[in-house]
Amino acid sequence: MLTRVEDGPAVVACNTCRHSADAREQDGVRGGALLVEALNAVKASDPKYADVAVQEMACLFACTEHCTVHLRAPDKVGYVLGRFTPDEASARAILDYAVHYAASEYGRVPFAQWPQGVKGHFITRTPPPGFVAQ
Repeated sequence: MLTRVEDGPAVVACNTCRHSADAREQDGVRGGALLVEALNAVKASDPKYADVAVQEMACLFACTEHCTVHLRAPDKVGYVLGRFTPDEASARAILDYAVHYAASEYGRVPFAQWPQGVKGHFITRTPPPGFVAQ
């Protein structure tokens, strides 16, 4: 059931998420699959994203939030974000935030560095194994 992946900074995208609050699919494709496609295309378009992996898995169990991602890295607070439109603009905002996140000491990115496209999309934050956040 589990597949081992690299243990560095990553955006884990739900590839089975709904397309939107009102629609499961667009042209027969789930929103999560479209978001994964957009994330991979944006990542491939610019070397500044090279240190952030794009990974995918089925269902992050945030179904009411559609198009969700989990941002994680070793020894950093993790975040689940959702309610994205599965397109290039959302993918770029997610990856831009992920670059700042990867460079941060504990996963806390100053609000002034947040891309506009991620503001209002945070659902949860999760402590790394063996820690709690203050």
